[in-house]
Amino acid sequence: MPGTGAARVLPTWALPTWVLLAWVLLALPPSLAQTQPSGRRWVTEKEARFDTTYTDWVGADLINIYAFNHSVRRNRTEGVRVSVNVLSDHKDLPVLFVVRQKEAVVSFQVPLILRGLYQRKYAYQEVSRTLCQPQTKAEVETQHFYVDVSTLSLNASYQLRVTRVENFVLRTNERFSFNATAAQPQYFKYKFPEGLDSVIVKVTSAMAFPCSVISIQDILCPVYDLDNNVAFIGMYQTMTKKAAITVQKKDFPSNSFYVVVVVKTEDEACGGALPYYPLSKNASPDEPVDQHNRQKMLEVTVSPAITSEAYVSSMLFCLGIFLSFYVLTLLIACWESCRQQKRKGLLAAMDSPSLDTASLLGHARSIPDSFLGHAPYDSYGYGSFGECRAPSLASPPVGGRPCHPPHLAVLAGNGSSGSTEGITDSMGSAEVPYGYVGERSLENVAGRPRLDSLSSVEEDDYDTLADIDYDKNVIRTKQYLCVADLARKDKRVLRKKYQIYFWNIATIAVFYALPVIQLVITYQTVVNVTGNQDICYYNFLCAHPLGNLSAFNNILSNLGYVLLGLLFLLIILQREINYNRALMRNDTHALECGIPKHFGLFYAMGTALMMEGLLSACYHVCPNYTNFQFDTSFMYMIAGLCMLKLYQKRHPDINASAYSAYACLALVIFFSVVGVVFGKGNTAFWIVFSVIHIVATLLLSTQLYYMGRWKLDSGILRRILHVLYTDCVRQCSGPMYVDRMVLLVMGNIVNWSLAAYGLIVRPNDFASYLLAIGICNLLLYFAFYIIMKLRSGERIKLIPLLCIVGTSVVWGFALFFFFQGLSTWQKTPAESREHNRDCILLDFFDDHDIWHFLSSIAMFGSFLVLLTLDDDLDCVQRDKIYVF
Repeated sequence: MPGTGAARVLPTWALPTWVLLAWVLLALPPSLAQTQPSGRRWVTEKEARFDTTYTDWVGADLINIYAFNHSVRRNRTEGVRVSVNVLSDHKDLPVLFVVRQKEAVVSFQVPLILRGLYQRKYAYQEVSRTLCQPQTKAEVETQHFYVDVSTLSLNASYQLRVTRVENFVLRTNERFSFNATAAQPQYFKYKFPEGLDSVIVKVTSAMAFPCSVISIQDILCPVYDLDNNVAFIGMYQTMTKKAAITVQKKDFPSNSFYVVVVVKTEDEACGGALPYYPLSKNASPDEPVDQHNRQKMLEVTVSPAITSEAYVSSMLFCLGIFLSFYVLTLLIACWESCRQQKRKGLLAAMDSPSLDTASLLGHARSIPDSFLGHAPYDSYGYGSFGECRAPSLASPPVGGRPCHPPHLAVLAGNGSSGSTEGITDSMGSAEVPYGYVGERSLENVAGRPRLDSLSSVEEDDYDTLADIDYDKNVIRTKQYLCVADLARKDKRVLRKKYQIYFWNIATIAVFYALPVIQLVITYQTVVNVTGNQDICYYNFLCAHPLGNLSAFNNILSNLGYVLLGLLFLLIILQREINYNRALMRNDTHALECGIPKHFGLFYAMGTALMMEGLLSACYHVCPNYTNFQFDTSFMYMIAGLCMLKLYQKRHPDINASAYSAYACLALVIFFSVVGVVFGKGNTAFWIVFSVIHIVATLLLSTQLYYMGRWKLDSGILRRILHVLYTDCVRQCSGPMYVDRMVLLVMGNIVNWSLAAYGLIVRPNDFASYLLAIGICNLLLYFAFYIIMKLRSGERIKLIPLLCIVGTSVVWGFALFFFFQGLSTWQKTPAESREHNRDCILLDFFDDHDIWHFLSSIAMFGSFLVLLTLDDDLDCVQRDKIYVF
């Protein structure tokens, strides 16, 4: 029976209710339990108007709701922007703003916390957001949206203002200026007009920093317009002063898109310095930093891109330029053929053997110079060094170099009965004056078997014989040499030796190009899928997409390398066919006159030019820091092959083998990669490279000076000291090989100067610096070759002279466009875009495309110079052609 002091017993059905209530009270935060002991929250709803600033407060037990309505028209889009400023300082208890719309919800807290590198926090008290605009099908529709304001703080005051955004819709070719901050991003809408399929969105700013991000997004809600989510969808790129994105209508089903501009919290992505991050003893390491007013003024313009007709006309223009070289080559060949037909009767009347001329394709005929009134070649002098002529028995050579009669080679015996080039007398190696037994008769060698088949003849079959090795030591160390002295080896051996150049570079090209193509396709796919346009360093102001390619114009402009490389291969093939036909008919001038014809290096050069075009196109699919070597590898090869070909002309027997040449070029490419990756500002690397550069220069100089007749072994220092003692101490004598010494001294001066420049300045673009070393050495050797050729009494015919002049002019213009520098992967993508420029040719090609056009033509012309430079010697016997 119950009493007044007895405890009240709850019914069993009420126990679960009390347990649940106790659990809810224990789970509440302490602040909420204190401010809401009764468990109530007051909600106030207010009808609000645009362009009115509301200053109010909110607390833990108070929620404010602002109701807005506005009319939305189907054919007119107006932006709505919500701006808030929290006046109270409660960083741990921020104020939450939630904007509820018909099809979207936007929420953000103030202070707004954005993160940077290393999880740094930055706080912003003033926040502005543009609301996503839902679509309407009605002509006019009234839409409502609500702004909810709440907090867990006891009392937080704020200001709220909702405005309409003027110029929310961008118009074609109209500039619009605006301001943006990290917490106050901006975005605008653009709708494609009828008949326009592609546009370029250009954003510029007079100030490089703060760093910003430009994004192109589809018309979807929500819009990602904060630093921490702007990269989620669409295309985007970082920006300092310039940004440009080409947008195609086919990529946006609604035929419209948003241009989003976000200011980043930090400048490191754009090449700027990280801000000082203050930490005090009392402050937490997780304390956010107030960046105050980090604002940037920008200007946006949407302009039409080129039409499909411009693509077609540009491609036809590119094809027309380079196919015209095919037509020009054909016209020159026809003209020379007609010209030689007129002289055919004259040659028959002279009853003289047919002569190979210096035509471009190598099949023309010419009248001997002595018949035309010119001085014969056998009277050429060598400046102050004397003359190389064919004196009679009673008249020994005067003051000059003995050039050896080919018939004495039979007496000396060269160890190769089938050789057609063993025409040098080793007896003359002792430099004893002697005379010719008589004038040389070309008929004496006309009956030899020609065009030997490519049997398994190796170079060792000739060089390992002891007497031949001794003969080489005698011949190659003479003070004065003629081409016949260095054209003694079996023709079959040399043909195979130089054909290896072509087959090796063809093999290298296949194994090099396949993974390159696969890699750049992957790069382009990543760019298209992620929308990150900072991966590739294009000239975005002149990057015309086609299909999946982002910059088709930079790829198309490389077509010249491929077409002109193929044309050069066809010219070489025609020359080789004509040369082989001359050998088949026992043409004595083809057998015993002129510079020895070896075409393997020419084939390698043409292949390298084609591969340069292919790999340069691959590089420009997505040019960046990780694939730069695609564009430069075959440039090094072309420079090296040109030097080897120039040296081979008068040193066919002692030129480098393909294996050693490509091994050296591989080392150059290796140093190029290492220098770009580790060389920037690395003193140790530059010291090591400069030492290697100088040592390699000295070793190559020794090799060239002694024609390979020296050994690098343990006794090298003793021999060097002996030479210095005998030539400098015991008796002061000048160098034995004066012309070679002049070349090598100049070469060492140039290379030592380049090494010192690299060590002192340490240029950032190591790949270009290394290429400059190769080009400088090539130009030096070519200039030396031309000077010595003219000094020897030889002449330069019309076609090579025109090629030299034209190529020099084209190279000058090409280098001008090359140094314009439209982009650079040595800087950040945003900094690289500061160098971007508009198209300058047909609204399709930029400066770098012009460089591609002109450099391909200049390389083709340079190859023709090497091909035709010594055509004036086609009727001169090899024992009368000087070696230098």
